[in-house]
Amino acid sequence: MDSHSSPSSRKVRSPGGSSGGSNNRGSGGQTVKFARRTSSGRYVSLSRDDIEVPDEISGDYMNYTVHIPPTPDNQPMDGSVAVKAEEQYVANSLFTGGFNSVTRAHLMDKVIESEVSHPQMAGAKGSACAMPACDGKVMKDERGVDVTPCACRFKICRDCYMDAQKGTGLCPGCKEPYKMGDDYDEVPDYSSGALPLPAPDDSKGNMSVMKRNQNGEFDHNRWLFETKGTYGYGNAFMPQDGGDERNEGIQGGVIETMDKEWKPLSRKTPIPAAILSPYRLLIAIRLVVLGFFLTWRLQHKNEDAIWLWFMSVTCELWFAFSWILDQIPKLCPVNRSTDLQALWDKFDMPSPTNPTGRSDLPGVDMFVSTADPDKEPPLVTANTILSILAVDYPVDKIACYISDDGGALLTFEAMAEACSFADLWVPFCRKHDIEPRNPESYFSVKGDPTKNKSRSDFVKDRRKIKREYDEFKVRINGLPDSIRRRSDAFNAREEMKMLKHMRESAADPMEPIKVQKATWMADGTHWPGAWAVPSKDHAKGDHAGILQVMLKPPSSDVLIGGADDKIIDFTDVDIRLPMFVYMSREKRQGYDHNKKAGAMNALVRCSAILSNGPFMLNLDCDHYIYNCKAVREGMCFMMDRGGEGICYIQFPQRFEGIDPSDRYANHNTVFFDGNMRALDGVQGPVYVGTGTMFRRFALYGFDPPNPDKGHKVGSEMQNLGPSDFDPDLDVNLLPKRFGNSTLLAESIPVAEFQARPLADHPAVKYGRRPGALRQPREPLDAATVAEAVSVISCWYEDKTEWGDRVGWIYGSVTEDVVTGYRMHNRGWQSVYCITKRDAFRGSAPINLTDRLHQVLRWATGSVEIFFSRNNALLATRKLKFLQRLAYLNVGIYPFTSIFLVVYCFLPALSLLSGHFIVQTLNVAFLIYLLIISICLILLAILEVRWSGVGLEEWWRNEQFWLISGTSAHLAAVVQGLLKVIAGIEISFTLTSKSAGDENEDVYAELYLVKWTSLMIPPIVIGMMNILSIAVAFSRTVYSAIPEWSKFIGGAFFSFWVLAHLYPFAKGLMGRRGKTPTIVFVWSGLIAITLSLLWISINPPKGGTPATLNGGFIFP
Repeated sequence: MDSHSSPSSRKVRSPGGSSGGSNNRGSGGQTVKFARRTSSGRYVSLSRDDIEVPDEISGDYMNYTVHIPPTPDNQPMDGSVAVKAEEQYVANSLFTGGFNSVTRAHLMDKVIESEVSHPQMAGAKGSACAMPACDGKVMKDERGVDVTPCACRFKICRDCYMDAQKGTGLCPGCKEPYKMGDDYDEVPDYSSGALPLPAPDDSKGNMSVMKRNQNGEFDHNRWLFETKGTYGYGNAFMPQDGGDERNEGIQGGVIETMDKEWKPLSRKTPIPAAILSPYRLLIAIRLVVLGFFLTWRLQHKNEDAIWLWFMSVTCELWFAFSWILDQIPKLCPVNRSTDLQALWDKFDMPSPTNPTGRSDLPGVDMFVSTADPDKEPPLVTANTILSILAVDYPVDKIACYISDDGGALLTFEAMAEACSFADLWVPFCRKHDIEPRNPESYFSVKGDPTKNKSRSDFVKDRRKIKREYDEFKVRINGLPDSIRRRSDAFNAREEMKMLKHMRESAADPMEPIKVQKATWMADGTHWPGAWAVPSKDHAKGDHAGILQVMLKPPSSDVLIGGADDKIIDFTDVDIRLPMFVYMSREKRQGYDHNKKAGAMNALVRCSAILSNGPFMLNLDCDHYIYNCKAVREGMCFMMDRGGEGICYIQFPQRFEGIDPSDRYANHNTVFFDGNMRALDGVQGPVYVGTGTMFRRFALYGFDPPNPDKGHKVGSEMQNLGPSDFDPDLDVNLLPKRFGNSTLLAESIPVAEFQARPLADHPAVKYGRRPGALRQPREPLDAATVAEAVSVISCWYEDKTEWGDRVGWIYGSVTEDVVTGYRMHNRGWQSVYCITKRDAFRGSAPINLTDRLHQVLRWATGSVEIFFSRNNALLATRKLKFLQRLAYLNVGIYPFTSIFLVVYCFLPALSLLSGHFIVQTLNVAFLIYLLIISICLILLAILEVRWSGVGLEEWWRNEQFWLISGTSAHLAAVVQGLLKVIAGIEISFTLTSKSAGDENEDVYAELYLVKWTSLMIPPIVIGMMNILSIAVAFSRTVYSAIPEWSKFIGGAFFSFWVLAHLYPFAKGLMGRRGKTPTIVFVWSGLIAITLSLLWISINPPKGGTPATLNGGFIFP
């Protein structure tokens, strides 16, 4: 048999199995070594040659041009034992490494205390190895059945098998040579229709295929039909008409797709003209009236109180400017809808060239980030992971990654427990079409669980899975104590060993025993991350990089469960699980790790090496998938005509656990359903940090494709590199932009190609061929995982453009907004996807103090944006005008707080001074005020109509706008100015708190009062307005000539301020007398101080001489 390619060449892997030639495993000359820990506890170092598959058994890596058909007597093993051994070794190893350290693969015999059953999961082992003096475990296949590489069925573990291959090559059982063509049970069924993705090097793909039926027997007719071959031994696969066999299949796929009626995957629905036209007209009317009103105000000064007039006019001018920035971008709101059936017909429907219905959808890498298990409970994170693993999307196209920035063993073992429970939960969701697929939320839903359930065994299955979930929660909640007890036991053992050694060496018995208080894993070894008692190389900010493939990549074909495999009958249910990876990037002292943005960039690089999904979806650890078809909904936009120019799909944020009245506007529906929907009609919504599906290529800092310069779809894909997408990028300067990982650089054109929509319509000028992504994913090997460890090291980003042009952008606490702005500034579009069933749901702080601190962080980021090069005033021409106004408003809105605070004091100053902002309440002023107010009310009503926001929600948003504007926004401006001018960092922290009762309801946090300095300005404003109303009313009543018009004018605006502060007052009062004493102390002190200050500034007339001289004496 002839071969025309090197048998040991490894390719850049991708969800579709794409490959691009690369033999370079390392990056930047970094030495990568491997070590494995055997079952007996000793470490064995492995060289690269030990890890590579030997030439004589590496048939899976060869690319043949002459094929031997798989007949009953000759059936090639497409998934060879050696490859399975390597993949299982990777899945059971904990990889660690970092700066100036070797990369180690620690083979773990035990990941968690409980038993692991799913064959994809780390720690899943078969029966005992039959070799003498070996305590290893036999390898398992996809179904968990022992893999025996020899026909004699001699059970042998992976290490002994590799030793036998390198030694005599004989089976230790029958003493016969291993035959790589021998049968074994349950060979994966790689059915045809797997059209190879043209690689950057245009290399030929391996066209060997396995054709077996469900009984494991070879299906001749199926092979003949699907490969269009002829029966015989040693047939050469001859392309017809001298063409390439791959082209023939591809063109057939195009013809077949073109014969179908083309359907759009998404539609843009404009807002009805009956609503939008009056809305735009009212904006124009209010804009004109505002112009006339401000002109009139400037021309009619209040000579009696020029200071009052000047302050009011200045504030009104700024409010008009701020209103324009907020209102003008809302001129073009749109609605969008998707067609999931059309998506299935185009990418998943079985056809003559794809009889098994293998999906042609691109891969999606899902990111979850967490940092501290004490603040972010592991159970919440585990539920989020379970909702991702159960998502309704092709299993082999999903890869889930979690970034643990704290490097905590608690998070690691909680994720392992989640993977173990997913063995039952995910097939249960598929069997009964469960929604939502977050176990905690599902079992908390009130109502009839049997609604719309047709299977008779649903109640029995639900009862079983509920019992298993309760046990799962007990294990998760018990992990902290379990880890502590285990660590104490192992540390005590180490102390005993040390004490024994000291006695044997006749050391001084009075010398204290020095044993590190380590944190121990379930297999009895040190945890490489942060320890409970921090020490060198084992602290939150100082630990090695950690990578564990907890669930190895699934097989490409459906794996049907059985009746006896689990406690639940999963017959006719796919029991595969998506790939799941635990990652904790390396952290060292002296490095700026850039918080969440740095963690997300580490996830981007790590996933590019391991799975290279062309799309990425990021979620916070408390945001879970509420709609299992959400990913498909987003893919309708990415894969539709024109989708190649979309950089990300933003889903609205929806929250649970909010009080029914939504006192502090936590739902934020005015922003998510109003502003974001309006921006969708311009250049797209801003990126808000979570629930976003990214195009990987756009996040790499490239410009959107130019269809006029696109490559012809009907021909072979050319040798494309990063410089083809960015003319200014020199190939030799790739390490400067992306780092020195060759695999990462080679994955870029693969991800770009796979993210293109199908070229199934003449209008699609920048697409890919149908069927290009049906090829199975390549198995992982140790060298690839080691490369992934190197790209998450703390030094990798040095002297690169990560965080500056590539990935999440650094330099702001609101890295999400800046990252989205950079992409829009390069000409990309974004899309807002509102689904009928909420796509994602999460939690939000309902406590007043926590809510203010959340808003403070957002506003501080906006101030940083305003004083940086990310200011929209400096944007390129690719940013549309209305989009520029929206981003300008993002950076300017915190500064409105300065004028808002002054304006909220004006009614009190007016009442206390006896003057109003105008000389007299004449007709012109009242008419202008009336027209502006009516326009405001009508605009609110129409905005409620086209956005779907409730009127009460709109009012709650207005109230919290004033509360946050007079507290958190003002503090953010002060903090930002001090940082820019003086370089001083100020953080507003909690200074006191009061605890609630232990048995309170779910909204107990709402009534919890925690004192913070952010509360001072609203308290002062409220007290000032209340006192001024009382003083002005008393003075007017007892005045010889009462001036009720001035009192009513001032009192009206004071009541306007107090009405907006009402939720703040309720939050300050708490519940059942729980208000901290400091609140009353502050209020009384402020009230007395302000009263004395006003009397000193403006003493009453007709008093004593001392009073007339400006002093004050007590009666």
